[in-house]
Amino acid sequence: MFALIEAAGWPIWLIIIASIIAVGVIGERAWTLRLSTVTPRGLLPKVIRECRERGVSTDMLVRLHSHSPLGQVFAAGLKNVKSTREVMKESIEEAGRAVSHDLDRYLTTLGTIASMSPLLGLFGTVIGMIEIFGSNSPTGGNNPAQLAHGISVALYNTAFGILVAIPSMIFYRYFRAKVDSMVVGMELQALKLVEAVHGERKV
Repeated sequence: MFALIEAAGWPIWLIIIASIIAVGVIGERAWTLRLSTVTPRGLLPKVIRECRERGVSTDMLVRLHSHSPLGQVFAAGLKNVKSTREVMKESIEEAGRAVSHDLDRYLTTLGTIASMSPLLGLFGTVIGMIEIFGSNSPTGGNNPAQLAHGISVALYNTAFGILVAIPSMIFYRYFRAKVDSMVVGMELQALKLVEAVHGERKV
């Protein structure tokens, strides 16, 4: 492996750094965006039951806010439980935007790496081509060793750039779709909470 890196020349280190960042982001988002962590099952019926039996208390709001992103949305709505349905929905929407922003964390970085990796590979290719042309002597001959090195730099950087870009783009689109799905699910559950609290829905 080190021989490949050495053959690819110094431009490959830019791609390697980008790949390390991409792997870190993918691992962190895969752990953070678990359904059991973001939108735990059974939270909505539990919250509605507690509201009907004990009412909304400060302790309940604190527990919900620290429970999960879905709990944060519920807590924002229940803070205004004595207000109108519209006010309650507005507070939920505001909390939902904040939660959505948190769920999107680092995805821009991953998308940037997916877009930039082929360009970094192209940059390495250009460097390799420069070395190839630089291997030509004024008399028209060329240095075979330098020529081979230039070809290696050109080809390896292109390959590594594409190799990093493909999984980065796949995971970027996967996480984007997952976040969008989670946000829609939280909005629907929050709407059910509003309707249940205001006596418009039985859960």
